[in-house]
Amino acid sequence: MHSMTQDDVLVVGGVDSHADTHHAAALDSRGALLATKSFPTTTPGYRDLLSWLRGFGTVEVVAIESTGSYAAGLVRYLREHDVGVLEVNQPHAHTRRRRGKSDPIDAEMAARLALTGKATAIPKRTDGIVEAIRQLRVARESAVKARRAATVQLGELIITAPQELRDQLACRKTLVGKASLCRRLRPALDDLSSPSQAAKFALRSIAGRIADLDAEIDALDRQLRPLVQAAAPRTMQLFGISTCHAGQLLVTAGQNIERLTGEPAFAALCGASPVPASSGKTTRHRLNHGGDRDANRTLYMVAVCRLRFCERTRAYAERRTAEGKNKREIIRCLKRYIARETYHTLLADLTALQAPAPPAPPPRPRAVTTIHCGGFGASTSRRRT
Repeated sequence: MHSMTQDDVLVVGGVDSHADTHHAAALDSRGALLATKSFPTTTPGYRDLLSWLRGFGTVEVVAIESTGSYAAGLVRYLREHDVGVLEVNQPHAHTRRRRGKSDPIDAEMAARLALTGKATAIPKRTDGIVEAIRQLRVARESAVKARRAATVQLGELIITAPQELRDQLACRKTLVGKASLCRRLRPALDDLSSPSQAAKFALRSIAGRIADLDAEIDALDRQLRPLVQAAAPRTMQLFGISTCHAGQLLVTAGQNIERLTGEPAFAALCGASPVPASSGKTTRHRLNHGGDRDANRTLYMVAVCRLRFCERTRAYAERRTAEGKNKREIIRCLKRYIARETYHTLLADLTALQAPAPPAPPPRPRAVTTIHCGGFGASTSRRRT
């Protein structure tokens, strides 16, 4: 009679992740809770968590919450050790009403969602060029927001500045031009109790901050451009797709874009999938207010660019207008078409990126040419490369 050994037990893990600790739960294939335990968010902690799960049997899959933030390091560690990982971000509303909320309960429910097949999402890869693009984009977006805030502060401070200073800056019409003049101001540092001198110092400080942020944004753009062009050359060739647009779509799709079931899933991820809004004799669709709003904004900007400069898109808009569609509905349709187009180019780009490079051809043999020196009967040999 065959007796079940520890190796025959299939274990499903669940992890409730936090900044300093990860709480793990282990279930067997029948759904029985084996144990729960907390581990630190360090490499030794990840190693102990995996060893603890394997102590109950063969680990089939681990369902983890917050795979893109708190648990990013754990996901990388498990993938390096060939452990399947699923993403769980659904709230456990019914369980919380019945049993309450705690880290062990959340970890157990994450494992149960994987065991019942409700958790099917595969986390993004965070160990490739797309992750590098995401990190640089985070820094760039932060610099852009800081520059925008500094520009607004500069304009507000100019409005309340003394009149003689406002007259001095009135020769420039734009805030960018005024900022360049503010950087040339020379306040008297020993007389900052005067509102005029204090305003000069404050304006020069904010204008210098804007210049520093401009230089930071330019430096990040110089680093991002070759990375995006290397990761998505086909997508960059599409009409209206800039480096920023392609970078955002890469980050939204993830380097392992094969985790998506198809272009409808990518459109839903970008918030560009049509949502039925029909009633009675009215058959229509509305905008999707879910998904990644940054990706949705990218699709919107591409659609607006094509409406202005692409003859094919303008002809499409005229035809749909004749059919009774308003501008908002036309842009919704265009975003769906752009999502379909970019999905296929991104799929081709990222598939080629992950494919192994072909082997280098063997070096060609060097031909030996014999040169005869006429009249002397001597000969020399020269290698021709």
